[in-house]
Amino acid sequence: MKKTPARVLIGFLVIIASSLAACGGGSSGSGTAVSGSGGGTSSTPPTSNFWTWIGGSSSAAGGATYGTEGSATAGATPGSRHVMSTWRDPNGNLWIYGGLGFGTGSSSGYLDDLWEYQAASKQWIWVSGSSAVNTTAVYGTQGTGSATTLPGAREGAAQWIDASGNLWLFGGDGYDATTTAGELNDLWEFNPATGVWTWVSGANATNSAGVYGVQGIPAAGNMPGARTYAASWIDQAGNFWLFGGVGIDSAGNQGQLNDLWKFSPTTGLWVWVGGSSVAGALGTYSAHGVASASNVPGSRFSPATWVDSAGNFWMFGGSGTDSLGANGPLNDLWQFTPATGLWTWVSGSSTASPIGVYGTEGSAAGANVPGGRFGASGWIDANGTFWVFGGAGFDSIGTNGYLGDLWSFNPTSGQWTWVNGAPLANTIGSYGTAGTAATANAPGSRYGAALWLDATQKPWLFGGQGYDASGNLGELNDVWQYTK
Repeated sequence: MKKTPARVLIGFLVIIASSLAACGGGSSGSGTAVSGSGGGTSSTPPTSNFWTWIGGSSSAAGGATYGTEGSATAGATPGSRHVMSTWRDPNGNLWIYGGLGFGTGSSSGYLDDLWEYQAASKQWIWVSGSSAVNTTAVYGTQGTGSATTLPGAREGAAQWIDASGNLWLFGGDGYDATTTAGELNDLWEFNPATGVWTWVSGANATNSAGVYGVQGIPAAGNMPGARTYAASWIDQAGNFWLFGGVGIDSAGNQGQLNDLWKFSPTTGLWVWVGGSSVAGALGTYSAHGVASASNVPGSRFSPATWVDSAGNFWMFGGSGTDSLGANGPLNDLWQFTPATGLWTWVSGSSTASPIGVYGTEGSAAGANVPGGRFGASGWIDANGTFWVFGGAGFDSIGTNGYLGDLWSFNPTSGQWTWVNGAPLANTIGSYGTAGTAATANAPGSRYGAALWLDATQKPWLFGGQGYDASGNLGELNDVWQYTK
C-alpha cells in the first residue's frame, strides 16, 4: 500500500510534537511564549522591522465565513488552513486555492475553494469552489473550460501565474473524478476574467506514474508523476518549471523526488530536464559557489523558492535526502540557471537536520544560517534580497519544532541575517490589537503559510499550521503585514 503525503508529513510532525515538552509544551501541544525581538510594549509606534496583525482570528481551527460568491463581502474570510496553493497577481493581491483545513463546518479536510485577498481594501472575496471539505473533481473535457469544471479538493499543489494573469495549478494530494484520494498530476488553468477552470493535461485519477521519455526532449507522452509539495518557478520565456516533491516515480514507486521538469504553455509539452527518474536520489554537492554539471539537489519536498531579476531559480531547504543518504529537514541553498542548465550549491549544509546559527539579531555574518526546515514561506524584494519565514525544523538549540524566525539572505555578500522572531521553536503568537503596529507583535511559529508582496512591495502573511495567541496548535487564518 502506498504511503500518502499526509503520512509522510506525520512522520516528521510526530518528531516535532515530541519536542514540545522540551520547550515547555504539554501533551495538548501548547506553545511557549518567547519574545523574538527583545521588544516589549512601547508608547511610540515602531517605524521599521515590525509585524502588524491585520485580520483573521487569533485562535486556531476557525471555520470560514464565505459571504457572496464573487463579491467582496464584509466579514468574509477563508477558514483556517495550511499548504494551500498561492499566487500574487499583477495588482499585488493574493489568491489561494484549497489546502488542508476548515470550510464552514467544524471538521477539517481537503479544500477546493478559491479566494482573492485585496490588500488595499483588506477584504477577502470568495471566488469559486465549495464551502465543504473533501469534494470531488469535475474534469469535463480536457482543453475545454466550463462553468462546472473544478479541480478537486487538495493540498500541496504546485502553482504558477502567467503573463496574462491566469492561474495554473498542478497536482497535489486530494480527490480525483471518482472520489478517490491520493496524489495527482493533473494540470489546470483558471482565467480570472471568465471565472472558468480548464483541465489542461494529466490524469483524472490518482497515483499516476511519471512518463519521463528522453531527457531534454519534449514529447506528447511525457508527464511528471503524481506528486505533492513540489517546488515551482516560471522562467523569463513564460515556461513553467517543477522540481521534486513527494510522488510517484517512473517505476510506480512512491517517495521523495528530485526530478526537474519544464512545461511550455505554448506547445503544451513537458520535458524532463534533469534529476533522477526514481525516488530517493541523494544530493550531489561540489564546493560552495561553484556551478557544476555534477551538482544536483537531493530528493525533497516543501522547499522555499524564488526567481531573481536575472531569471535564476533559487531553492532553500525542504525535507529530504542529503549527500550521505540521511533524511530530514535541510538548510542548503541552491541556484539553478536555466540558460546553462547548471545547479550551484550556494550555502548551508550538505547533511540533513542542521541546527540554526543565529548570530546577532539584525547583523549579517558568514557563520549565520537558518536551521534545516521545510514548509517555510519566502519572498524576494526589489533589491534582490531573499527572505525566509518560519517552517518546521531545527532552532538554535537543536529542538525540532515549528519556527517563527525571519531571515534575509544577500546574494551579493552570500551572508544570512537573522532579522527577528524567536531563535527557539514552538512560540505562540503575540497579536496585540488588530491594525496597530507594536514591536512586541509576532506571528506564532508555523509552517505552510502563504506569503506575498503587495503592489507597494510590503510583505503579507496568511495562515499556516502553528501556534495561536493561546498557545494552541492548529490551522490558522490570521493575516499579517510586515514592515522592513
